[in-house]
Amino acid sequence: MKLTVKLFATLQKYAPDGEKAGQPFQVTLPEGSTVGDLMDELEIPREAFHIAYVDGRACREDFELQPGTEVGLFPPVGGG
Repeated sequence: MKLTVKLFATLQKYAPDGEKAGQPFQVTLPEGSTVGDLMDELEIPREAFHIAYVDGRACREDFELQPGTEVGLFPPVGGG
C-alpha cells in the first residue's frame, strides 16, 4: 500500500535519499502495517518519535495504516 509521509522538525533527516527536507513523500508498505512499521522502514529510532498524525488524527505506534493514508511524524518537543 502507498502512503504519503511528512516528517517534521528533527525527523526530517530520516527522509529517503533524494527527498526534499520538509516535503511530503511516498512510501510503500505491506497491507496491515502500523505507524511503528513505517518508523522501522524509515529507520527512525523510537526515542526520536513522539506522535503521529494519521489523516489529521493523533495516533501512536500501534495504529494500523490504510492505503492512501497521509502520515505526519513528530519528534518530542524540547525547549526551555
